[in-house]
Amino acid sequence: MAMWNPWRGCRRYSEGCRHCYIHKRDRRRNINTENIVRTEEFYRPVERFKNGNYRIRSGIVYTCFSSDFLIEDADEWRPQCWEMMKQRQDLTFLFLTKRIERFEETVPEDWGDGYDNVVVCCTVENRKNAERRLEIFSRLPIKHKCITAQPLLEKIDIEKYLDDIELVVAGGESDMYARPLDYEWILDLRQQCIKRRVDFEFRQLGTHFIKDGKKYTVSVRNLCSQAAKAGINVNFGRHNKF
Repeated sequence: MAMWNPWRGCRRYSEGCRHCYIHKRDRRRNINTENIVRTEEFYRPVERFKNGNYRIRSGIVYTCFSSDFLIEDADEWRPQCWEMMKQRQDLTFLFLTKRIERFEETVPEDWGDGYDNVVVCCTVENRKNAERRLEIFSRLPIKHKCITAQPLLEKIDIEKYLDDIELVVAGGESDMYARPLDYEWILDLRQQCIKRRVDFEFRQLGTHFIKDGKKYTVSVRNLCSQAAKAGINVNFGRHNKF
């Protein structure tokens, strides 16, 4: 597993961005997050050692997790990224976006029905954005699709959009001011996935977590481990590439 951030910086785009980890991290470092800049690792997927081997070994590459891969400011850089993705067919590039409505205008001419080594994750956080984004997402020519419902801010019904989805990831918000996550929302989303035989992962609790009507405050360092202990992940083998 590798990380590739060809650019960094982002702007809040919807309700799910309120306590964005990128903004929090940059604030601690006195960095202006709204300044979107190309990074020194832009060409990392095609960089080689002196012996000719690629620096990034075959496997999954989490792409542009310090920004949004479809952000407007990166339009001039993105074509080179698509070219690098095409060159490294041994890598699976996975990126998340809240700007799915921009997808068709940003893909290369030879995209066709999608690159086999690219996974696109559409991020949703509430009913309004789930309905709007997933209606668009469902019509797009992408070979490998997943949905990220994190931070999940309310109960959402996405069952009708799960036909070509390989994985749904869900979780809460991690911040002292985080909005609460109700476990019932997670279980309901899981059941929707089971009905459509879509893989499901409960990735992390929320800092403020509700279960059986009781409210809990969970340490950030325990959010992921406690979600794993719930043991509710479902694997039908739909997302073998990632």
